Amino acid sequence: MRRAGRGWALAAAAALGLAGPALAQDGRPVFLSPILTLDQDRLFQDSKAGQAIEQALEAEAAALAAENRRIESELVAEERALTEQRATVPPDQFRPLAEAFDSKVETIRATQERKARELTQRREEDRQDFFRKALPVLAEIVRDRGAVAVLAREAVILSAGQVDITADAIALLDERVVIDPDGEAVPDAAEGAAADPPEPSSLEPAAPEGTGQSGD
Repeated sequence: MRRAGRGWALAAAAALGLAGPALAQDGRPVFLSPILTLDQDRLFQDSKAGQAIEQALEAEAAALAAENRRIESELVAEERALTEQRATVPPDQFRPLAEAFDSKVETIRATQERKARELTQRREEDRQDFFRKALPVLAEIVRDRGAVAVLAREAVILSAGQVDITADAIALLDERVVIDPDGEAVPDAAEGAAADPPEPSSLEPAAPEGTGQSGD
């Protein structure tokens, strides 16, 4: 374990040793480094595209919560009316009414729980779609910085501040990605046509934490 840690430290030091100032293709000053870091949560939360997606999802969640409150109020009123009937309706006639109400409650509960699960799933899908649309922007920064890899910032123990590209990625993403009326982030057609597509292996989605390979 100590040998592996020492090897990682030497590799990091060597990577930082290769870093230095340069200019991007559009003349912007950049910091060259073979290894870059990115705060994915901040990229999503602070970019206009990510905020639009989150606002649309929050609006859906608020609508679902309001629907649940309305349904609950209606069921409470229906249950109260059913309870009042108990005193005047014979038991053999009341029993089917009570069973029908219970069945209705269970069906509604299952429907609303399914809607909540679908919203949670859509939140994850929209987040993944956001990062897929962000890949060309990240690929451009990788090319400008002369990098070979982008690491999740939270997975890096030590790094120079200049290798973090989160702020640059947010700024460039705000320029290159537009928001449609439904709150979906879509690449700007003009910018997308001008930019070179990322190479197939240049930016792969980050593996879940704990599944990476360790070096010697």
